[in-house]
Amino acid sequence: MKIKNLRWWVITLIALATVINYIDRQSLSVLWPEIVEDLFPDESAFERKQIYANISVIFVFSYAFGQAIFGKIFDWIGTRLGFVLAIGVWSIATAMHAIAQGAISFSIVRSILGIAEAGNWPGAAKSNAEWFPTKERALAQGIFNSGAAIGGIVSIPLIALMAVYFSWKVVFIVVGLVGLLWLVPWLVVVKAPPEKHPWLTEEERQYILSGQKTTETADDGGAEEEYVPSTAGVLSHKQSWGVIISSAAIDPIWWLFVFWIPIYLNEVYGMDVKSIGIYGWVPYVGAMFGAWFGGLLAQNRMKAGWTVNKTRKFTISLGCLIMLPALLAMANPGAPVMAVLIMAVILFGFQTAIGNVQTLPADLFSGKTVGTLAGISGMAAKLGAVGLTSLVPWLTADGNYTPAFVIGASLAIIAMLSIWVLIPNVERLKPRH
Repeated sequence: MKIKNLRWWVITLIALATVINYIDRQSLSVLWPEIVEDLFPDESAFERKQIYANISVIFVFSYAFGQAIFGKIFDWIGTRLGFVLAIGVWSIATAMHAIAQGAISFSIVRSILGIAEAGNWPGAAKSNAEWFPTKERALAQGIFNSGAAIGGIVSIPLIALMAVYFSWKVVFIVVGLVGLLWLVPWLVVVKAPPEKHPWLTEEERQYILSGQKTTETADDGGAEEEYVPSTAGVLSHKQSWGVIISSAAIDPIWWLFVFWIPIYLNEVYGMDVKSIGIYGWVPYVGAMFGAWFGGLLAQNRMKAGWTVNKTRKFTISLGCLIMLPALLAMANPGAPVMAVLIMAVILFGFQTAIGNVQTLPADLFSGKTVGTLAGISGMAAKLGAVGLTSLVPWLTADGNYTPAFVIGASLAIIAMLSIWVLIPNVERLKPRH
């Protein structure tokens, strides 16, 4: 049996996994008001809020280190088994929320969830490098990233709706089972990498492999050995640090809104939970369109004859320049409708840029090293998010969010400059002689 365009089925499955990823991670925040009084009846409102904050910080720290851990795991065991391990563990961890009894047990299951969920990103980057030629990678990454936006759109109303009919414990179990069900089509469809996949047409196989550079050409015309550096070797290149710094600067902008949109709308506009549900999903629509736009733009420019270097830098810079004035405009957005629309512009710019930032490891290194750099840069991104998230309560103590948005604008500039300064040319790196 042969299936045409099998590579697009693969990236669609990964995008669906990302939707599940976001539903799983946001279940606790949606269900927390129902959980907190049952589990912590004697604590004050401030103490309950502090417990939730501590659990959230543990999740993000675990998520950060999970990116580096799973980057190596995917390089060791491959994308097929890597996703089985990541999604299997995070689905079981989601279901285990149902038996958590207090702050410590919730922290443990959230830590396991964070480590395993982090594998989705280096796994996607590695799958992208395996299944797509260079000119299509930004589009494939955009489709994958749109899963995060779609997950943000559907998770809050979906979990809230389920909570109407089921207890919070049952909701966690059902959501966990969805991830385990995803494993079935994944194991069926992704039988092997493109080189050996029995369902891949020969035409598509050649199209994928001919658009990838897995070996270098020596001066005498022969093939050089594939460059597969150690982790220290990866970090010895300034280009790797360009990816790491750019990721650490740009990713906190996304988490600034993921964590703080509901609180911002409540504090600045006095919205209740129902109103937040009406407005809070709008920014993620901008993110979804940005993910598609960034990928299609990069593919269009490469088809027009642009180099990988010019395409990546142009698209990343465009996304950052879209974010910059929009972040500054959040200092005085006016009506709440205008505020969420400006947020949508910011997340549109973010997703335009981030898909191309995340393809850089595959542009710079071979498939056997992509997961390592993707994992390290992902860890740096989440540590950056922890830093900004921790600062927000102090920056917004008087209810004024302008300082947080100004820092976000500064981070967009840093992300753009790190690519231009530290990566003179986006191309496959070679060992130093």
